[in-house]
Amino acid sequence: MVSTGAVLGIALVALGLVLTPGPNMVYLVSRSVLQGRRAGLVSLAGVAAGFFVYVVAAAAGLATVFATVPTAYTLLRVAGAAYLLWLAWKALKPGGTSVFAPAPLPPDPPRRLFAMGLLTNLLNPKIAVLYVSLLPQFVEPAAGAVWAQSLVLGAVQVGVALTVDVLIVLSAARMSMLLRARPGWLRAQRYLMGGVLAGLAARLLTDRARPAGA
Repeated sequence: MVSTGAVLGIALVALGLVLTPGPNMVYLVSRSVLQGRRAGLVSLAGVAAGFFVYVVAAAAGLATVFATVPTAYTLLRVAGAAYLLWLAWKALKPGGTSVFAPAPLPPDPPRRLFAMGLLTNLLNPKIAVLYVSLLPQFVEPAAGAVWAQSLVLGAVQVGVALTVDVLIVLSAARMSMLLRARPGWLRAQRYLMGGVLAGLAARLLTDRARPAGA
């Protein structure tokens, strides 16, 4: 049903996106460093739920909706770019903080951790663009039911993303300690994150492609 090339393609796209600093990484690292691995894993459960919401929406024809109403897709791109630029400014401004040196946050109960993880992922412009614009490019109508292919490809993306996110949660505290002991590395990481976020925002704003219909 789904070709090996499509699976490998979406897996590579998913790996590139999850390794790029963004809202999910910022939230998961912050919670893992400040509240421990358990809080990070609960937060990750919320992020995972957000992924599955997008998978179901993609199978139901989310891309077709945005292709039919291009204004909605434009608003999504602009809002996502604005959010990424805000995160980039927080990292690059004088006195900005690194993702591995998060500002103190009050401890939250598991229910709120899960809810915030879910909301962070649902509002993550990288994930929205992935499911609206990129994932449909790997669907081949001649290969079978579009909804079934969307589910399979979405499951591949979720598997890759969650594998990397688990590693991030488990290693966040140790990585934070190592970087804090080396201010130069921490500063370089902050500039790298800010630059990548700003680049993603610019790409969103200049992208004139329309989502492919399902």
